[in-house]
Amino acid sequence: MQQLFRQLPSIDALLKQPQAVELCQKFTHSSVVEQARILLEQARKQIIEHQALPDFIADENAFFAMLGEKLQALSEVKIRTVFNLTGTVLHTNLGRGLWSEKAISAATNAMRHNVALEFDIDEGKRSHRDNYISELIQQLTGAEAACVVNNNAAAVLLMLATFAQGKEVIVSRGELVEIGGAFRIPDIMAQAGCKLVEVGTTNRTHLKDYRNAITENTAFLMKVHTSNYHIQGFTSSVSEEELVALGKEYNLPVVTDLGSGSLTDMKSLNLPAEPMVQQKVAAGVDLVSFSGDKLLGGPQAGIIVGGKAMIEQLQQHPLKRVLRCDKVILSALEATLRHYLFPEKLTDELPTFHLLTQSLDSLQHKAERLKNGLSKRLDSRYILQIEPNLAQIGSGALPSETLPSLAVTISAEKQSDLLALEKAFKTYPSPIIGRFAQQKFWLDLRSVAEFEKLIEMLRR
Repeated sequence: MQQLFRQLPSIDALLKQPQAVELCQKFTHSSVVEQARILLEQARKQIIEHQALPDFIADENAFFAMLGEKLQALSEVKIRTVFNLTGTVLHTNLGRGLWSEKAISAATNAMRHNVALEFDIDEGKRSHRDNYISELIQQLTGAEAACVVNNNAAAVLLMLATFAQGKEVIVSRGELVEIGGAFRIPDIMAQAGCKLVEVGTTNRTHLKDYRNAITENTAFLMKVHTSNYHIQGFTSSVSEEELVALGKEYNLPVVTDLGSGSLTDMKSLNLPAEPMVQQKVAAGVDLVSFSGDKLLGGPQAGIIVGGKAMIEQLQQHPLKRVLRCDKVILSALEATLRHYLFPEKLTDELPTFHLLTQSLDSLQHKAERLKNGLSKRLDSRYILQIEPNLAQIGSGALPSETLPSLAVTISAEKQSDLLALEKAFKTYPSPIIGRFAQQKFWLDLRSVAEFEKLIEMLRR
């Protein structure tokens, strides 16, 4: 064994080789030394366990090839681009919606340059970073002002911490939602230091339930849009209009967590109806929070709209600085919101709406091209078909809302062959992500963006 150990090269000897010099120039001296030491340690372990030199030590070229691969892997970003063929357009695990070209341009411009983030160019003095968004929100929704944080959960936390710490918040039992990662409304309330008061039952809540729960310690009445599930059958709920009237009677504000946050009439796009922010503002709701990266079609953000006095209180809370967005997100969000000033172009400009509104004829054409491209790559073990499917708008958001779609399905006699194929798809430069159902592998066309790049990758 000692003789094998003596065959291991020293770091100094390795660094004198031309391959090492080249790697040092490309990846730096320290990283080459560190990774070389790791490989040599692996070799020592193999000698101890198997009393044999590993192949990459016996062959110097193999050693430097492996060293180069390790260094290259260290330099590459692990968050890789993928092709989403799951059938879920706003897939939380795959980054939800795609930004518009204008949002991407605005974000990269902010990355490359100094921008007037908190500076009023006309007045020549400091301003607030949310001002651009606030002006747009006023124009789009009729709300007096807006506050922007890093996601909608943060928006809810900020509202609760600002106005309800040490106080009670009344919410219908049927609206105590849990979102992805076991993140629950009651947990957010506990974190904000307020007391949750549940009223009604899971399926039925009445106005009198809220009225009977009001005490001198009530901070506000709260509505939560249950976008990730629906209760059907014998149900009853209280509208924002009714709650606003009750709130005025007791001088209590009404707050709505709208979640997905639509700014356009979804039915006009032949999509399932979703409550709009403008509707809640018009109903008199004091504060409305919603997401920027779901139905809005922009970057991850939480937006709170409402009266100027309450928004100013939110802006002054210490948590706001903890939760605020940077120049890149705010630039992309502003660019996204500006699309809504030209509603007729939304399906052309916003990728989310473009994917959701594709016609079945368009999907049929794509399915045929995808099937043809795959058939040239797969052997006789696999059977390809084009089948109807129901795509989801979202996974965490609107998972119960489906749209007619088409998928290329792949089946095989052996399930192991399908598993091997799925594994192979994940090795592509941009992995192809589909889903298993009914003993087939489904590749849904509604959720895939950059379809031409997918076809080109298969061709290569």
